[in-house]
Amino acid sequence: MSQIYIIHENDDWTAPLRVELNRRELPFQEWFLDRGTIDLSSAPPHGVFYNRMSASSHTRGHRFAAEHTAAVLAWLERHDRVVVNDSRAMQLEVSKVAQYAALGSYGIRTPKTIAAIGREEILEAARGFDRPFITKHNRGGKGLGVRLFKSLEALRSYVESDAFEEPLDGITLIQKYIEAPDASITRCEFVGGKFLYAVRVDTSQGFELCPADECQTGDEFCPTTVSERPRFEILRGFHHDLLGPFAEFLAGNGMKIAAIEFIEDRDGIAYAYDVNVNTNYNADAESRAGLSGMGAVASYLGAELLRLNEKVLEAVCAS
Repeated sequence: MSQIYIIHENDDWTAPLRVELNRRELPFQEWFLDRGTIDLSSAPPHGVFYNRMSASSHTRGHRFAAEHTAAVLAWLERHDRVVVNDSRAMQLEVSKVAQYAALGSYGIRTPKTIAAIGREEILEAARGFDRPFITKHNRGGKGLGVRLFKSLEALRSYVESDAFEEPLDGITLIQKYIEAPDASITRCEFVGGKFLYAVRVDTSQGFELCPADECQTGDEFCPTTVSERPRFEILRGFHHDLLGPFAEFLAGNGMKIAAIEFIEDRDGIAYAYDVNVNTNYNADAESRAGLSGMGAVASYLGAELLRLNEKVLEAVCAS
């Protein structure tokens, strides 16, 4: 019979899913796509393929993992395999420009953003923003490369220095800085295209907001304040007008398992600013709330596998 295939490049991030799949006694295999070959003249195995490739894979020494995954997804889709987070989702994972364009087509507000290629172009684009503003990489992940600037002079000093981080794809985003009154953002988790839960994330410690325990580091470029609340806190009974548009956006862009982050300014206006198809879950927050994101993912993948096997059996019986 078929099995579940996990496409990824990070063993640490995949470990919690292994536990949940084993707990449910679901058959699975991992495809670690750092390097390898694809025989386009052959057909891939039958199964449910879960794409967990991350935009930040290059920061772990896997420079071409995302490109490799895109090729594998094209091969899988050519043969009509069941793919969770398909090639369209992969396109959005590695480009915030593509994310914002797609979010806008569903009427979802994003912060004012200018994409710039070239150091002088970055400086010129920043002239059109009120202070402060932020810069980020078009292809980043985990909030890496995000910097807050309070003046054009500070940006120039950074851009013209050896400390300047060249984006992987050459595109730097200059973006309006949205200041939340409580220094927090909200991350909405979806599994199987359905809303699972929302988590409040304290941003007073910086912009590197990956929920995985392995990602908990600070950011020297952001102001720090003391907070008595946990950094990640699941919000019980969460409701928001954005949940409907978010679900429609995910369904229209091949994303079955994903997270969307948004921030509300002092006037209560919400801005979506990041979509993540390699979603991770914070163990401490889930333990306090009695929830399991990876448990939900494993159950969803198991249901998809059962549906596929039933379809195969029906086809065999009909032949």
